[in-house]
This record gives sequence, C-alpha cells and structure tokens, in this order.
Amino acid sequence: MTRLLIADDHPLFRAALRQAASEHLDACDVLEASDLPGVLHALSTDPDIDLVLLDLHMPGSHGLSGLATLRGQHPGVAVLVVSAHDEPQVVRRVLDHGAAGFIPKSAAPGEISEAVAAVLNCGNWSPPALARSIAAPPSNPADADLTARLARLTQQQYRVLGLLAEGLMNKQIADRLSIQERTVKAHATAIFEKLEVRNRTQASVLLRSLDLSEAGRIPSFRAD
Repeated sequence: MTRLLIADDHPLFRAALRQAASEHLDACDVLEASDLPGVLHALSTDPDIDLVLLDLHMPGSHGLSGLATLRGQHPGVAVLVVSAHDEPQVVRRVLDHGAAGFIPKSAAPGEISEAVAAVLNCGNWSPPALARSIAAPPSNPADADLTARLARLTQQQYRVLGLLAEGLMNKQIADRLSIQERTVKAHATAIFEKLEVRNRTQASVLLRSLDLSEAGRIPSFRAD
C-alpha cells in the first residue's frame, strides 16, 4: 500500500490534497503533518513513507530550508513541493534542491493526481505552463553544499538553528524547547561546527539565504 505524508499547516488544504491524491490511488494510507518537526518525526518513525507533499511555508520551515533538510536527512523519500510561490525562479530552485516536482496551489485536482502518479512512477513533474521558463541549468552549486551541511544537523539542532535565526537568546531557546541553557549552548557549538560557521550571526544568515525572498543569495561561511 502506498503511504503518503501531506505536510501543510492548513487543514482544509490538507483535506483537498488528500482527496486529489486518493482519487488516483486505489489504496493508500495518508498521514498528515502541520509543521516541519512533525514531518521529520514522521519520516524518522515511519520508513515506509513513499512520498511527501510538502508546503514550503509551515511552522519550523524557513523557505527552502525545510526542503533542503528533508532531502538531506531522508534522501530516499520522494518530495513534491506544493506552494503558492510559482514564480519560475522559485520552481527552478525547488527542483535544484532535490524535489521530484512542483505543484502550484492553484492546480486543479486532476493536475495534483497527475503529479502524484508521475512521481510515484519514479518520474518528475512540473506545471506544463512553466516547462520552458524553468528549463535552465541548475543554480549555484553552493546549494548542494548547503543542503549537505544542513543534513548533518539532528532534528533538535535544526530546531535550535531556527530559533537562533529568529534572534532568540539561549535562555529563551531553552524555555521554548524545555531544555537546559547549557544544552542549548552545546547544540549551538555543534551547529556552528557542522555548518562551518563561526557564530550565530553567520549561522542565521546561512539559514535565511534559503528564504524565498533571498533565493538568489547563497553565502558560504567557512571556519578556515
């Protein structure tokens, strides 16, 4: 039986995706998540998930960083990105980060079913209307490097990184995650080492480079 994970923070849209996907598949088991930690937890505990329908804008996800982290930590799972941001440069960047396809939120149910079918058959799918405009070489090779660095983080370290990027101090992060402040400091040290940056400012800039508004900027901070 095919297992799908629908990741979107809007219950009504999750229901619409569930219906569209189910119309194509004779038998499928559909799981749902409303934030990125929930997505990563589901993938860690359920190795039989075949496909994730991933919204780019959910709690815990900073633009393309959620996709990059998911692809890095779970490279064997196919991902179809679903987003209202259907500008060609965004779609191109989504595909460069390893998504098997892109579905605009304006897509008709038939297109969603077609996309799900194509990806489950080990293919790729993108809106036919965008085919020419996104047929470009992959963007900055630093994308792959950044995805690899994010993949080194544990789920808890990724949560800490997200809160660092929001400007929270160690004590605030500890309170938010119900952990001790010294644990936050240990996570921060590990994050800086894995991302090859020197401090929280550089780590935050690196993460924010994956915001959709910063899609063309990929800074590269090294500790050497």
